[in-house]
Amino acid sequence: MGDKVVLKDADLTLHVPIFDLAEDNESLRMAVREACKTIGFFLVKNHGVPEELLSRAFSEMRRFFSLPIERKMQVAASTNANNRGYTRWAEETLDVEKSTQGDTKEGYYIGREVPPDSPETSLPLHGPNMWPADLPGWRETMEEYVSAVITLSVRITHLLAMALDLPEDWFDQYFTRPLTALRPLHYSAELSDPAKGKFAAGEHSDYGMLTVLATDGTPGLQIKPRGCDRWIDVPTIPGTYVINLGDMLQRWTNDVFMSTPHRVVNVTATERYSLPFFYEPNYDTKVECLPSCCSATNPPKYEPCISGQHLIGKYSATHKDFANEKPHTMNGTGGQ
Repeated sequence: MGDKVVLKDADLTLHVPIFDLAEDNESLRMAVREACKTIGFFLVKNHGVPEELLSRAFSEMRRFFSLPIERKMQVAASTNANNRGYTRWAEETLDVEKSTQGDTKEGYYIGREVPPDSPETSLPLHGPNMWPADLPGWRETMEEYVSAVITLSVRITHLLAMALDLPEDWFDQYFTRPLTALRPLHYSAELSDPAKGKFAAGEHSDYGMLTVLATDGTPGLQIKPRGCDRWIDVPTIPGTYVINLGDMLQRWTNDVFMSTPHRVVNVTATERYSLPFFYEPNYDTKVECLPSCCSATNPPKYEPCISGQHLIGKYSATHKDFANEKPHTMNGTGGQ
């Protein structure tokens, strides 16, 4: 491993490791376990995503967000029940308690492509993507990028399984039809003012299993780790991805692994672009405490939840335009 990012604020010092994925999982698993237990964030390098592809994805993202609002609204997520497409400025409010306005960003949802004639389309959050017309190469680039970052996400889930003393491929059974979401985000140049409830992205923890984040290098991401009452800036390191754990993994592990609150604040009065990728279990996956993470003296802290229903509840609470007209059917196996 070797490298780490040192985050300092007053008398607090945090060490965020940078894991070199050129190393094998066995040599990394104990350090990954410690990072997941203490901070819920880490960085990875030698991750296998070509730099040229990442650069192209950012270029295509900027190209779309530069279109007139009328063009962007032609592929609005509010026009379908699959949670696919464009989300307008301030449509999302991640911190509904402290925010006095919507988050100062616009975004786009790209999910796993499900053909219109597939039986899966009966499930919420499943269906074809919305693709902008007249942007040659946009779809191809985003699909190529998603393929690359899924490969990275699988590698991370294997690391997480080994860090929990599970077989390396243990999580694979829950990701045969994953609820993936690539979320290109464009933050405005408007300065944030947390005291007045104005955020680029309000305080939240991610909803699912795993987030794989690339940014344009503009600062703004802050975290509040366990036992900390202050927000700590997370620097961006060229050539790395930021990895953070989500609520479902915290539930699975009975709080052994942490889903850490974070937010984005604009302190530079400049625009910011980021590419978070959310890797979530199959819609019908039952997320319940792992036997190894509970005992008679440490019983499960959470009731079991269904992956897709959990995500729908979160989207409904934070998106003004969230459309979910499909019935909540449960067609899968394993009670999920």
